[in-house]
Amino acid sequence: MRHYLAMDFGASSGRGMLGCYDGKTLQLEELHRFENGAVTGEDGHLYWDAERLFGEIVKSLSLVAERGIQLESVGVDTWGVDYGLLDSDGKLIGAPFNYRDSRTEGQMEALFSEVPSDEVFAETGIQFMQLNTLFQLYAERDGDRLQKADRLLFMPDLFNYLLTGVARCERSIASTSQCYNPRKHDWAESLLQRVGLDSVPWAPLVDAGTVLGPVKAEIASKTGIGPIPVVAVTGHDTASAVVAVPARNQDFCYLSSGTWSLMGAELDDPLIDARSHELNFTNEIGYGRTVRFLKNITGMWLQQECRRYWQEVGQDYSWKELERMADGAEPFRSVINSDDPLFASPGNMPEKIADWCRANGQPVPEEPGAYVRAIFEGLALRYRWVVERLEELRGRPFEALHVVGGGSANALLNRFTASATGKMVLAGPTEATALGNIAVQMLGLGHVQRLEDARKLVAASFPTVQYEPANTQDWSAAAERFKGLFG
Repeated sequence: MRHYLAMDFGASSGRGMLGCYDGKTLQLEELHRFENGAVTGEDGHLYWDAERLFGEIVKSLSLVAERGIQLESVGVDTWGVDYGLLDSDGKLIGAPFNYRDSRTEGQMEALFSEVPSDEVFAETGIQFMQLNTLFQLYAERDGDRLQKADRLLFMPDLFNYLLTGVARCERSIASTSQCYNPRKHDWAESLLQRVGLDSVPWAPLVDAGTVLGPVKAEIASKTGIGPIPVVAVTGHDTASAVVAVPARNQDFCYLSSGTWSLMGAELDDPLIDARSHELNFTNEIGYGRTVRFLKNITGMWLQQECRRYWQEVGQDYSWKELERMADGAEPFRSVINSDDPLFASPGNMPEKIADWCRANGQPVPEEPGAYVRAIFEGLALRYRWVVERLEELRGRPFEALHVVGGGSANALLNRFTASATGKMVLAGPTEATALGNIAVQMLGLGHVQRLEDARKLVAASFPTVQYEPANTQDWSAAAERFKGLFG
């Protein structure tokens, strides 16, 4: 039996996941779960508590050692775009900023006054969002932190560095930044020079599956885990999730469903043209330098924030209760575009939704089930729009849609998605990110030879649930009614 540890950090929680491979199938065990989220600094800005989060990695390693398990390796994946800055002594220069911090407001427009958006897209192929690393760096290009920095590392790279002392940037996480050229597979040097960011101290790039080295001696001793290898996996959580899509070939549409919904196709080469720029699609890197051609969609964030608010006011609903209440609510009464900027920041989400409904001429939901149904129907109609655009851009239809990640366990949303898109939905595995993380560790160590073999292993180990389209005429009518919200 071979064992691997996947440290999987989401924007709201993290897990240490133990993978066990018996030569035929792969099993997962949740070893350690912990909360994650933005912390507010004394200056009012939003940050990540990187020191505490690294401590959760160390704790996970200790838990493995306590059970007498010998690990083959460990890998780390996280959300995209955020980074830590190291000084010349290898110490963090303050806490890493959280991508929802307000300092990026207006930075996208300011940068476009120096370099037009079409020229930025032509070099990077990345969807424009004000949280992108490019705009984060632009916001602090004249600040003390960047001036003092000796090395920039994205979040999984930072944790790898703290584990090994080796500073490298893995390509999939680097490609989320809008500072990377997916055609050249290198930093977008021309763009960075034009916007005054040519002095950013990037770490050298490496491909996913690179073995960085053993954990530091002091960590090996403290945890009792020994000098196990650290593998630079596909460090962006969506890139790891796509590795674990149990597809039979490369010709599939995927939806990685969680706090964010990331929907796209796997391509051999980037698709960067006027139409993909107009539609604001993105070209990010996957395992083997494949291209994840996709759209970032605000996913379960609205429901998560609604539930958090309801808990604060004494209405402690479980996820299943909210799903059940939404299923019984009136169809298509109100539909929410979750990508509206109003919903980007934390706060009283039910109130924000109510304000949005009033402003867009829709009835205000009257109880929690109606709020959740409005969110789910809006997501399903957004998925329909994205699938249609993907098929337009790639020039042929998809037969099925693979939904992976935590949201794949949401039967109601899966039903809505199948009906809205008219596609068969294959849901699962829920732990795709951790499985993809482990699969890349296995690929890096030579325990699995090809990406296709890794996907077959996932398919053999974790069954999917199939959803067929229903009530497609009702959904088409709703799409027509609400099309102005999504296009």
